[in-house]
Amino acid sequence: MGSMYKDEQDDWVTVCLKYLLFVFNFLFWMGGGVVMGVGIWTLIDKGDYLSLLASSTFAVSAYILILAGALVMVTGFLGCCAVIREQRSLLSTYFSCLLLIFLIELIAGVLAYVYYQKLSDELKQHLSKTMTTNYAQPGKEGITQAVDRLQQDFKCCGSNNSFDWQQSVYILSPESEKRVVPDSCCKTITPSCGRRDHPSNIYKVEGGCITKLEHFLADHLLIIGAVGIGVACLQLAGALLTACFIYLLYKEEEEDFSDV
Repeated sequence: MGSMYKDEQDDWVTVCLKYLLFVFNFLFWMGGGVVMGVGIWTLIDKGDYLSLLASSTFAVSAYILILAGALVMVTGFLGCCAVIREQRSLLSTYFSCLLLIFLIELIAGVLAYVYYQKLSDELKQHLSKTMTTNYAQPGKEGITQAVDRLQQDFKCCGSNNSFDWQQSVYILSPESEKRVVPDSCCKTITPSCGRRDHPSNIYKVEGGCITKLEHFLADHLLIIGAVGIGVACLQLAGALLTACFIYLLYKEEEEDFSDV
């Protein structure tokens, strides 16, 4: 009698765990779409600015999230199939995939956090030099477009202030046509508007473009880090549930074998 009650209790636990895992995998699959979406959004939304950064850590973090998100969606589907079929080999594969994705997303989160710590120093050392030496130079069209968009989007002029452009290779060259700042510094862009640097004509922002870009990238890095580490922690819970389900299936197989 006690043995029969125990079997019924084990069956009830297995069924509950099965449906719990199925719901988890559906949410997990949706979470993969969110993770991939955050990675794509990070690269598309003002992705031109990546050419202004000294290192590729920011872009790598986003690419890792996209990869992890795609793997999560595939793994979530695999997990649903494994739970429905109750195959231990398929569940073991699913469990291994969860751990692999956990490590990938954890790496993305840690990279974002580490880069966040050194972001300010990198921008101060690199952005000013990039803007003054590479702007409007042959073969540097990507950087020129990125700087123009940066100044227009964030309504700023120069890395620290508009006077930074006085040391620019472009401004000192005949090609500038007596401009004192690029036209993208102007509040309303018109041909050769950069010849006049009065506050009524150009953007005069405290801290310049460095401060604006730093805040923008910091916000994105925090989102990348939070999403990466948050989903990674969720996967640990899923891995634990999967391990419990595999153990229950193993026990059932043992009991069925012993009954024979």
